[in-house]
Amino acid sequence: MTRKRLLAAIAATASAAGLFGAVVTAEAAAPSLTATFAQSSAWDSGYGGKYTLTNAGDANSTQWTIEFDLPEGTAIATSWSSVLTRSGQHYKVTNAAFNGTIKPGATASFGFNTTGLGLPTGCTVNGSPCGGGVPTITTPPSPTSASTSPTTTTSVPSGDVVDVGTAAELQAALAAAIPGRTIRLAAGTYRGSFVATKPGTADAPITVTGPSTAILINDGPSGEAPSCPAPTAGWDSGYGFWLYGAPYWHLQGFTVQEAKKGIVADNSHHTVIEGVRVHRIDEEAVHFRRSSADSVIRDSTISHTGLVQAGYGEGVYLGSANSNWACHGNSGGVDRSDRIQVLNNHIGPYVAAEGIDVKEGTEGGVIRGNTFDGQGISGQNSADSWIDVKGFGYVIEGNTGTFVSPGTFANGYETHNPATTPSFPNGCGNVWRDNKSDLGGVGQYAIKITSTSKCSERPNVVYASNTVSRAVNGLTNVPVTP
Repeated sequence: MTRKRLLAAIAATASAAGLFGAVVTAEAAAPSLTATFAQSSAWDSGYGGKYTLTNAGDANSTQWTIEFDLPEGTAIATSWSSVLTRSGQHYKVTNAAFNGTIKPGATASFGFNTTGLGLPTGCTVNGSPCGGGVPTITTPPSPTSASTSPTTTTSVPSGDVVDVGTAAELQAALAAAIPGRTIRLAAGTYRGSFVATKPGTADAPITVTGPSTAILINDGPSGEAPSCPAPTAGWDSGYGFWLYGAPYWHLQGFTVQEAKKGIVADNSHHTVIEGVRVHRIDEEAVHFRRSSADSVIRDSTISHTGLVQAGYGEGVYLGSANSNWACHGNSGGVDRSDRIQVLNNHIGPYVAAEGIDVKEGTEGGVIRGNTFDGQGISGQNSADSWIDVKGFGYVIEGNTGTFVSPGTFANGYETHNPATTPSFPNGCGNVWRDNKSDLGGVGQYAIKITSTSKCSERPNVVYASNTVSRAVNGLTNVPVTP
C-alpha cells in the first residue's frame, strides 16, 4: 500500500469512529534510497562496476552505506568516490566526503574495478534491500497549513567574480559570461549539461575555477543528435564541459567525471586547461578539435577513460581524423588544431587508448614534461602506445613513460602517415629528446618511426638524449642524432 493510500485509510477509519474533530497529520519528510548496479566495461579477467543511488524520498539523505557480497575468485582491485572495507567476500562501502548528501530526486554513484568476473549479490543500502522496500509512515507532532511553493528561478549573475554552488547557477553563469569574468565553483557535485558559447578575449579571458572537490557530471547523452555536434535544443551531448565557439577560456582546478567525453573544445582557440582532473570517462578525456589552435593543457591528471569504447578512450586528443573533417574541419577542410601545448600532466593509468593522440593535419605542438602510466591500455583500435603522432613538426621532450601489465603495449611513441587530401606531411618532421622510457619488458621500441621514406623531405629526429629501459628491441628503429 502506498503512503497516500495508507493515510487515506487512516482518515477513513477515524471518520467512521466518529473522531470528526481529529486531525490526520501529514507524514514527516524522509529520504528513501535505492541502488542499482551496472557494468561499465568488461575484459577477460575483470570488469568495471558502478552503483547508482537514487533518493526517491522527500528529504535529503546525508550519508549512505552499501553492502554486498562477491563470489569466490572475484575481488575489488580499485574503487573511487567511496570508502571501502572488506571482510572475506563481504564488502561495505560508505560515501566519500563529497557525495554523502543526496537530495530528493537526485543520484550519487561510486565505481570499482575487479579481478574476476563474479557479480555482486545481497545488496543493501542503509540496511534495506537495494531495490527498495515498504516505506515507514511517521507523523510530526502538529500539522502545518498548506501553502503554495513559490516559483524559483536562477538569476543571471553579474560582477567580475560570480560564485556558484548549483548546476543551475553554473549554467546561468555560463550563459551570461562576458570577457574578464571569473566563475568560481564551490565544492560539491554539479550534475547536468555545461556548455560555454560566449567568447573571451586575449586581454580579458573568461575563467571557470574551483577546487578538485567541485565535480562536474553529465549523465547524457540524450535526445536526437544533429549530424555534426553543435549545441542543439533538446539534445544533450553527454560532454562534461563543452566549449563551442568560445575562445579565450581558462578552466582551472575542478574535476570532470562520469561523462561521455570529458572536456571538449570546438572552434575555441586559446583555451587553457590547468590543474583539472578528468577521469571515469566513457570515451576521450580532453579533446581539442575544430581548429582549437594555440591552446594549452597543463598540470592536470587524467585516468580511467574508454569505459564504454576502449579504442576511443584517449587521454588528450589533438585535432580530428581526416574521416571526421567534414564535421570538424573549418580551415580549408582540415581540423587545424595547431600549436597546442601539453605540459606537465599525469596521464594514466587505465587510459584505454593513447595517452595523447596527435591527429593528421595538425602541426607545431609541444608535448613536454608529462608522465605516462600505460597500465590498462586496451590495444583496441590500434591503441598500444603512450603517444601516436600523425601530425607534423611536434616537439616531444622531457616526458617520462612507464608500462606494467595489464594492458597491450607495442611501443612507447609511434608515428603514422595517413594519406590526406590536400597533401600534408603527416607523421613527419617531429623531434624527440630527453624522454625517459620504461617499456616493462613488453614494448619493442621507445620510439618507433613507421616510415622514413614518406618523410624523406621532413624526417623525424630522435636525439641520443632519449633513454630506454626494459625494451624488447631498444631505443628506436631509426638512426639516432647526437
